Amino acid sequence: MTVSSEVCAQCGKSFSSNDMVKFENSWVCQFCKPIFLQKLKEGVSTSKSLTYGGFWIRFGAKIIDGILLQIVNYAVLLPVMALMGFKRTAPTAAGIAGIAGAYILIFGFNIAYITFFLGKFGATPGKMACRLKVINPDGSKISYLKAFGRYWGELLSAFTLSIGYLMAAWDTEKRALHDRVCNTRVVKVV
Repeated sequence: MTVSSEVCAQCGKSFSSNDMVKFENSWVCQFCKPIFLQKLKEGVSTSKSLTYGGFWIRFGAKIIDGILLQIVNYAVLLPVMALMGFKRTAPTAAGIAGIAGAYILIFGFNIAYITFFLGKFGATPGKMACRLKVINPDGSKISYLKAFGRYWGELLSAFTLSIGYLMAAWDTEKRALHDRVCNTRVVKVV
């Protein structure tokens, strides 16, 4: 018999379901049970529900991040192109190496941008502007490693003709393919 892990409706921490009490749709750990019961007696709302970020607000955040990343990408690529002189002749070996180096730098910056902001703040600047945050299912902050993995998951969402992104429009928790792969949620910050 496998024991499932549930999230406490009060503290948001994960526990074995054997160590918790279920009340209607809420699981409560042994430490939060007295507080939970007191709230029930007082008639206070006990649900700790999350409001998930929908497809369109996430699309807007992605556009903002795309604009910011393109500004940096062009700031790297244009000087390389200027050094090549925008010649219409066949590029030289040095020119090809310069362009390849610029694209490697751009690719590295894109990875660092997503990993740093999601790992440090739980949101990229685009998500911050749209008041969204990326969290674990239990409501905790994601790690830098998960943020790094989420970057690669987003590439998977894009490589599926962006159907991976469109999944957020129909999922009950508004999860895109990369959210499912990395087990994350995008929620609205209140």
